[in-house]
Amino acid sequence: MKIHGLQKMTLLDFPGHVACTVFLGGCDFRCPFCHNFELVDGTAEPLMDEGEFFSFLEKRRGLLDGVAVTGGEPCLHPGLPDFFARVRDLGFMTKLDTNGFHPEALRTLFGRGLVDYVAMDIKNSPEKYAATCGLESVELSPIRESISVIMESGVDYEFRTTVIDEFHEASDFDAVGEMIRGAKKYFIQPFADRDSVPFGNLHAPSREKLAEFEATAKKYVGFVSIRGID
Repeated sequence: MKIHGLQKMTLLDFPGHVACTVFLGGCDFRCPFCHNFELVDGTAEPLMDEGEFFSFLEKRRGLLDGVAVTGGEPCLHPGLPDFFARVRDLGFMTKLDTNGFHPEALRTLFGRGLVDYVAMDIKNSPEKYAATCGLESVELSPIRESISVIMESGVDYEFRTTVIDEFHEASDFDAVGEMIRGAKKYFIQPFADRDSVPFGNLHAPSREKLAEFEATAKKYVGFVSIRGID
């Protein structure tokens, strides 16, 4: 498995822990607001192989608590369970970011006890899911299945939505809330533009809209918070 990016230390990506973040290439979706689109479309060259990464990780014992794996979509990689197993064998915790399109991969990881924390993106209401993913259509049954698998896993988790003024309105969060009703944690994070975002002229919602989204989601989820604003 090739590593396409490595953030050597982060206090943000793995809640409550000092971690490094591994970026893997490839994704099912083509979200127009993606910050890592060079990983999605294949233009980013691999940075290192697993051997080089584990040499790095060996030297971080006592300095890092864990490893966060993101993408792209990590669950596309058949070698992910063995990668996580090797990370844990070195004494590190593991965190997975996923789009939720691969429930069987999640079952494998949970069944082997390889994940300490998982963050799943909920892109939008069902009616807008495909457009928000940059696709003409998307099958939602894997998404719904992954939500159930995560909530029943016993593993610590969060659901989260990156919100864009051009894609989201308050009524969407009633539909999202129904999808994740009873979840432990849900974060709303406003879009932030970067040079790597593939589609221009997108904007974060106003603070007033964010507060409206938060209030709507709180009807369904016990803990809802807006992440990424001052």
